[in-house]
Formats: sequence, C-alpha cells, structure tokens
Amino acid sequence: MSNLCPICEDSGLRLIVQPDGERYAQPCECRMQVRASRLLKRAAIPRRYEHCTLDTFEPGYGQADQSLAAAYLMARQFVSGYPVTTEGRGLLLTGSVGVGKTHLAVGIVQALIVEKGVHALFCDYRDLLKRIQESYNPQVASTELQILTPIFEAEVLILDELGAQKPTDWVWDTVALILNTRYNDKRTTLITTNYPNAPAALARSADKVIREETLGDRIGERMRSRLAEMCVEVEMRGNDLRQSVKKARFG
Repeated sequence: MSNLCPICEDSGLRLIVQPDGERYAQPCECRMQVRASRLLKRAAIPRRYEHCTLDTFEPGYGQADQSLAAAYLMARQFVSGYPVTTEGRGLLLTGSVGVGKTHLAVGIVQALIVEKGVHALFCDYRDLLKRIQESYNPQVASTELQILTPIFEAEVLILDELGAQKPTDWVWDTVALILNTRYNDKRTTLITTNYPNAPAALARSADKVIREETLGDRIGERMRSRLAEMCVEVEMRGNDLRQSVKKARFG
C-alpha cells in the first residue's frame, strides 16, 4: 500500500485551479503537518503537557469558577488575533496551584504552531536558573549565553512558574535580563505564576501576621512593573484540579 500523500504525491505542493482557469500552487496540508510536527518538537514541551491543547482545556467542569471560562475565551482570542492584535504583548496567567495555567499556556502555543507556524519554546523558570548556574562551572560545556540565546530569540516563549525560585539579587538580575531583552525586541511571552500580581510588602504588619507572598516579592517591583507593559493579566481562580479531577489513581 502506497504511503504517498493522496493530494500532492509527496511533492509538497497542491495545484489550485480557479473558476476562470487560472492555476497556482500552494503548500500541501502534508507539508504543513510535517512542519508543525517539527516546530512542536523544537518547542520542548514536557511530556506531561504534550496532550494540553485548547480543545482539551475544560473551563466548565463541575462547579468551576467563571474566571476559567473567561481565561479560555481570552486564549482563543489571543490565538485568533496573533500577531496583528497582540503586537508583541503576551499573557500573564496568575492563580493558585492546579487551576490549569500551564495547560492553557501550552494550549495557546500548540494552536499557534499548528495554525500559524510560530516558533515557540517552553521554559521552566526553576530549571532555567539551575542551568544558568551550572554554566558557571568550568567543567560544563554550555555557557550562559548559549543557554539564554534561545530564550531571547523564541518568537513565543512560555516562562512557566515565574517566581518559584527563592529571590536573590542574582535571580532578580537574571529575570530582569530575560524580560527586558524580550520586551525591547517586542517578543511575545506567556507567563504562569502561582503568586498574586500584587506589590511587594514594604514592611510586616505590626501584629507580625505572616502575609502571603506576592509576585512583587518574588521578582521585584521593577520587573513586576515591566510585566504590566509586556503582558495582559489573566487571573484564574478555582480549586486544585490535581486534588480532584487529575488525582493519581490506578485503573
């Protein structure tokens, strides 16, 4: 049995004949599928999230918060309008653990790759910082610039779990380098974070009550302000799906 494409016979081009008899060639669907497959592989999406598409995101499960449906609608509109209406701006997906932020971000990237041939990259924030730190070891072949160049140049970058690393001056400087470079180049960044998008606390309250940390605490106020220009915030509220719908079980 032949494995040739039934449309173009593996030429990569399909012939289009207009009603007036004019003929022209355009890329065949098979070529587009091969290209999308190659771009998805280059995006380095972790295996755990490979199944995450916009079609598999379920904003209306059970008693789901309405914010999930609003986030899903925003994601669809973002893909539809990219890159004309987005103009280099991305999304800042905020919310507690397990509400589907990473799923939605990966779903957006998968749609952009398949529908628009976008070059994208998935980057775990903690893993990135660890790889940069390891590059300072003279026995490691990779340099800091080699690690950061793909982060700087990705047309669309997912920066997952921003703020998860304990904040230090070095962490803040590294975050500033990444965000400022992408901001100046007008490259689209999709960011997920478990921390509320609120200012850092200037001082503890008088009664010593421990306050929930914010994104300002974790990345600094200067970079939180930069994100206000780079990304549209999408707040996602709800229960942890990993404790209910996605809870591990056998069978």
